Order: sequence, then structure tokens, then C-alpha cells
Amino acid sequence: MVFTEVADRIWVARYDWFDVNVTLIGGGRGLLAVDTNASGAAARAVVDDVRRLGMGAVVGVVNTHEHFDHTFGNAEFRSAYGTVPIHAHETAAERTVSAGERIKGRYAAPPPGEDPDEHAPDVLATEIVAADNTFSSAVSLDLGDRAVELVHPGRGHTAGDLVVRVPDADVLLAGDLVEESAPPGFGGDCYPLEWPWSLDIVLGLSTSGTVVVPGHGVPVDRDFVEEQRNSIGLVAEAIRELAGRGVPLDQALAAGEWPYPQQALTHAVRRGYEQLPRGHRQLPLA
Repeated sequence: MVFTEVADRIWVARYDWFDVNVTLIGGGRGLLAVDTNASGAAARAVVDDVRRLGMGAVVGVVNTHEHFDHTFGNAEFRSAYGTVPIHAHETAAERTVSAGERIKGRYAAPPPGEDPDEHAPDVLATEIVAADNTFSSAVSLDLGDRAVELVHPGRGHTAGDLVVRVPDADVLLAGDLVEESAPPGFGGDCYPLEWPWSLDIVLGLSTSGTVVVPGHGVPVDRDFVEEQRNSIGLVAEAIRELAGRGVPLDQALAAGEWPYPQQALTHAVRRGYEQLPRGHRQLPLA
């Protein structure tokens, strides 16, 4: 893939597998790589693309959260560039290995009737390396002639989401808190009721001219993020309303009005019901 410059010394490459973005931020000290792709083999291709770009060596890595499509290249980046620091939110770092082992289990034993994934051997052969430089709220990284800010805006796609802000270029890397090429990823570890509030923080870190790089898909603007925040807010409101009316969990998905296809919201509804305070849930309707 070709790295495309989206702002001053900030390059994004969009990889076909999972349509995942890998971003490079250039500074006087070298390159900061944000997310590392979904296997060791896939990461080796990324490293080759970085070298073809010819803008220097990677001096640090950031994982926007713990999911394997953003972390499974960590070991390959260290193989290529030495023991560079890997940065992540403390919760993401804590969960990277366990999350990775779970996904390896799925690739090793696909559901009955489902053909093995062509990428399974690469995923299973990947060494899982978690971040070793962590923070709880926010931290600034020094790239020599520019500062890069890592901010945990709250829980949403996962418990350990972070966004990367490059103030001098007015660029914000949103990880999977924002997705452009598919509906937001409401997985089994999401926080649908808190996600809108986390995106409020993200919006507060942006301006009308900010280039926002999502975890998947093409870069977007602040208006796109606001629209997605409002749609995720509708999901949260619907979950609260359904639970407040006493609609049972097993009927909630069919009973609600949703801004996204129902099949994309199975985990969101279950997780939302689980995360509601007990006082916000009524007894099931007779």
C-alpha cells in the first residue's frame, strides 16, 4: 500500500484486510507509527511500505486500543526497528494479550460450516506484544520538533480507547471510536452508553478544519464525527428507553428503532442492558 500525506508529515495507508488504517507521524526524531495491522505477516508488508516512503525510521508505536487488527504487528515493528516504545492506554495494554489469544482461538477453530480463513496461519503464528508505555488520562510524546498528544476520552469501542492529536497539523487519529467504511464496531467489549460522551470529548479536541483519521476508512471531518456521535447517541437512548419500559433483553433488538442495521447492534443492546444501573431497568412487561 502507498502512504498518502494527509497533512504536514502525517501519512496514512489503508490496508485491504479489515480496511484498517496505519498512520505515520513524522518529527525531528523520526516516525511514530499508529497501529500495526492484524498479523506479523501483514505488519512486515507495512514495514516494507514505510521503508519505501523513505521518511526515516520508526522510533515509537501507538496502539489505539487492544484489538488484534491494531496490535498484532507490534513484534514485527520491534524486529525491524529495535525495542522501540509501544504506547497505549493502560487498560488496552493490560488486555492486549488476552484479547489476542481469544482471537487466535477463533481462527484456530472456526464455527461449524465456516471455511477456515486464509489469514489464519498468519494470525496463529503472530507473537503478541503488548504496549509497555502506558497512561491513564493523557500524555504528550516528544518527536523533536513537534508534540503528539495521546488522550483517553473515555470508554466506547473498548474500555481502553485513545485518540492521537497532532496540534500543529490539526489532525486527530480516532482509532475505532470513529469508523468511516462500516457502522461503528459494537463488539462484545463495547460501552454503548458511554460512547457518545467519549465522542463529545473527541469533538472538543477538534476544530472545523481538523482532519480526522478513523480506524477504518477514509479520513473525515468534524461534521462526520458529530453525525456519528449523534447516531451512537440514538443507540444509547433507545437502549435506555427500552430497558426503562421493561422490554426484555431478548425482545429489545426487534422492538427498537435504530440508526444502524439490527445485525450490527446485537452486542450493543446486550452490553447496554448489562451496563445500565439496576434502578434504570424495570421489570419485564407482562
